[in-house]
Amino acid sequence: MTERKPPGVSFESFADKQIRDAQARGEFSNLPGAGEPSPAVSDTTYDELWWIKRKMAREGISVLPPTLALRKEAEDTLAAAAQAPSERVARRLVEQLNVKIRDMMFKPPPGPPLGLKPYDVEAVVEEWRARHRGRPGAG
Repeated sequence: MTERKPPGVSFESFADKQIRDAQARGEFSNLPGAGEPSPAVSDTTYDELWWIKRKMAREGISVLPPTLALRKEAEDTLAAAAQAPSERVARRLVEQLNVKIRDMMFKPPPGPPLGLKPYDVEAVVEEWRARHRGRPGAG
């Protein structure tokens, strides 16, 4: 909008005139999403952060509390340790995970409780040995 509202004209009349003039110039033609239904709203309650959640979903971003993120990392790490190419790699993965778990146990962040304790590295490695017994290069 480049022109100023003239004195004595109500703001509503001035805004309506600006919109009508823009429509006449075709400034609202061919806008993205024109003629399409609005995106579905996920629920009926008002959420102040609806646009942030939609943007995060569109961008593929997710934010978990640190304890839940570490639980997920623990699950992924144990699966990776089970499929590790060597016992040494499996041991290193679990030891690195245990360092993170201990750190979070002694300095808990806000959010839900961690609910994890350090894993018994020898037990995980023994499971790895049982899975990989007889495979070449398993040492």
